[in-house]
Amino acid sequence: MSNELKEIINQQRDSWNSFSSGWKKWDSVNMEFLKPVGEGIIQQLRLKNNDIVLDVASGTGEPGLSIAEIVSAGKVVGMDLSEGMLETAKERAEIRGISNYQTEIGDVSKLPFLDKTFNAISCRMGFMFFPDIQSTLQEMRRVLKSGGRLAASVWGSPQQNFWVTVTMRTINQLMNLPPPPADAPGMFRCASPGFMTEQFEKAGFSNVTEHEVGTGLKMDAETYWEMITEVGAPIVAAMSQADAQMRDQIKHEVFRKIHEKFPDNNINLQGSAILICGVA
Repeated sequence: MSNELKEIINQQRDSWNSFSSGWKKWDSVNMEFLKPVGEGIIQQLRLKNNDIVLDVASGTGEPGLSIAEIVSAGKVVGMDLSEGMLETAKERAEIRGISNYQTEIGDVSKLPFLDKTFNAISCRMGFMFFPDIQSTLQEMRRVLKSGGRLAASVWGSPQQNFWVTVTMRTINQLMNLPPPPADAPGMFRCASPGFMTEQFEKAGFSNVTEHEVGTGLKMDAETYWEMITEVGAPIVAAMSQADAQMRDQIKHEVFRKIHEKFPDNNINLQGSAILICGVA
């Protein structure tokens, strides 16, 4: 691995660890928001009771914890860069009485498992941030048993994800931030239709399918603002560079756009994900 990729991974680890307390605070909200995506992944995996499953970019535990309840005679390994995130996952497992779930801190581009270890792999909202998508897919295929399934999700187009673009675009406009390189890790890096299918097939996966899954955030604007400025890594990073006047201006403009879109105050901030599945 190049020094540049190592540096990206180290920065991501530090970033996710710093946000782990915010993710823990908003975990129930985020899990409800992402529930349709997790359910879609689980459906695509076609799990059996005794399957051994790897949940990559596990974060605070989903969909790995729900998978563990399905594969009651098997087990799930939840893997993430952030030990802070995985601490929450372990707490959630204990609360739910799930004993066949374990965590592993590590880098997905170099998985610490033997060839053909797992029956299935899940990855909810991880690929957008992996420094090298192709090497990660090849590693996942290596540790999957023949015929094993990989199901993953990424965010769809910015136009279909008002829940985050209403804030990100406002920040970019008011602060005149330069756009990141097209291939840099980020929210919409994998959003182009067919992009992930091409990546899966290039890595040797067969029977690759791709479809959209919708979701939404139902909450008032003030609660949304509090949440997004505590869990949205690029938003928190940008806001940290703004003075108090600019932060107030950004908040005011975000609220204006939300209320313009939902004049009856029945706020449902839509999101759209792409679900991809392939067979090893």
